[in-house]
Amino acid sequence: MEYIFLIAILIFSVVIHEVSHGAVANYLGDPTAKYAGRLTLNPIKHLDPIGSVLVPLFLVLMKSPFLIGWAKPVPVNPYNFNDQKYGSAKVALAGPGANLAVALFFGLTLRFFPGIAVTPSLVLIFSYIVFINILLAIFNLLPVPPLDGSHILFTFLPPRFERFKIFLGQFGIFVLLFLIFFLFRYLFLIINLIFYLIVGYPFPAF
Repeated sequence: MEYIFLIAILIFSVVIHEVSHGAVANYLGDPTAKYAGRLTLNPIKHLDPIGSVLVPLFLVLMKSPFLIGWAKPVPVNPYNFNDQKYGSAKVALAGPGANLAVALFFGLTLRFFPGIAVTPSLVLIFSYIVFINILLAIFNLLPVPPLDGSHILFTFLPPRFERFKIFLGQFGIFVLLFLIFFLFRYLFLIINLIFYLIVGYPFPAF
């Protein structure tokens, strides 16, 4: 049953992440996601069979120390943005920002209104919501393609770093795999620290 809750929380979180990208793009003048029917919290519109179901389920069954997944990226056309200079960065920030907002809502609820989570099971569910959303936010802010952080990085990189941008565009997936396999445990330290700062105690799994 706990596995079902974990996957449900992950799906809920990645859907909010993608809808936020589309909503900010629409606000900036690009209705592509809106016309594609992606500005909805209906998970069916966003689910990726592999990234939203199979990968998380495999990680859970393998008792992986981390849980990650993704939804179908919302379609965005940056040429429609009314802010051509910073539009891509704003859209990229929207997803992690939404995840952090969710983490803050549930985390501060646990911290300042503990009576709302009346059972240990509900406390654990709230804790997982906070942790998974922090994980999604921090992971997606890594400045490596195809993650959101790369769009933010590319927005602010001076033109003289064009070769570096091309390199990351071509080999970013390999850099990302290296980070996942060799440096992910250090990312967890940052995530747990943020969890502690929001909730006031360490994540129960630690």
